[in-house]
Amino acid sequence: MRPADIKAAVGVEVRSLREKKGWSQEQLGFQAGLHRNYIGGIERGKRNAGILNLAKLAEALGVRPRSLLP
Repeated sequence: MRPADIKAAVGVEVRSLREKKGWSQEQLGFQAGLHRNYIGGIERGKRNAGILNLAKLAEALGVRPRSLLP
């Protein structure tokens, strides 16, 4: 899988889980301790989320970090 495909797949999963919770990007950012613009970049597949930030997102979303990966 190409890096761009991985970033896009992670973004789709983050957006899906966020929307299931009924949260805005700003709310997820607050819960994860990340900026809303960073969340938007991840969801669009434009940002490369590091391992620590994936862990923060997973914790905020109530899932295991591996569930964010394709």
